[in-house]
Amino acid sequence: MRRLLIFVLPAVALALAGCRSVGAPSQAARPATPSHVATAGGAPAALSPSASPSPAVSASPQRVLRPGMRGQAVRLLQRRLAALKYYPGRVNGRFGSDTLEAVWAFQATQGLHLRNAVSSAMQRALASPRPPKVLVPHGGRLRVEVSLKDQVLVLYRRNHVALVSHVSTAGGYYFCSPNGCGNAMTPTGDFTTLSFMPGRVTAPLGEMYNPVFFIGTTYAIHGDTDVPRRPASHGCVRIPIHIAAFFYTLVPTPGTPVYIRG
Repeated sequence: MRRLLIFVLPAVALALAGCRSVGAPSQAARPATPSHVATAGGAPAALSPSASPSPAVSASPQRVLRPGMRGQAVRLLQRRLAALKYYPGRVNGRFGSDTLEAVWAFQATQGLHLRNAVSSAMQRALASPRPPKVLVPHGGRLRVEVSLKDQVLVLYRRNHVALVSHVSTAGGYYFCSPNGCGNAMTPTGDFTTLSFMPGRVTAPLGEMYNPVFFIGTTYAIHGDTDVPRRPASHGCVRIPIHIAAFFYTLVPTPGTPVYIRG
């Protein structure tokens, strides 16, 4: 790890307890991508470099898609998001929470207002999307970038976007742990993955699912069942639990650069 800034240290003591409770399955980590999209190595087929792109969503006027809806329009949305590396969960034509989190990530990278719906503006963006903003242009062919401003994580493999995920980072609120009290903060800087712990990891502040640590065993990118649109964690980088099920297979540990920017 190249940088551990002095201002991080008080928060490290507070965060030793873990970041938040989750409702993930216990036991060892499973290659938990759905079997119908899984590839060797655990990553979804839609996220593999050889995956064929999905046709762009039609730019013609369409009805607004919302959570709870079902049908071919939702299935096409899921396929398009997956082809663009915004993993929406199972491509099943059902607009559930996994698809919604992918929608949020896409809206954030396209500069759209985050909504619990796929508007006509988002449908136009899906037809002609722009790539996520690069935070560290020379950060390495394999790297993880986290934008606190946009609440988005981008994984680059071979210097190409391999995964884009919605995240929820520290909420800035005051809290107390067995080690003291302070404000929830996600440190910014240049880090590397250090270790991975499979399944549910229990600590005084709660639990983390499949955490990939980048500062000691304190700060991690980990799965959670609650990854709201707003920053809400104690300091870790929360990712949707269905993405945490395979994220660790895409980032060699130790040694993958992790860049966190405000």
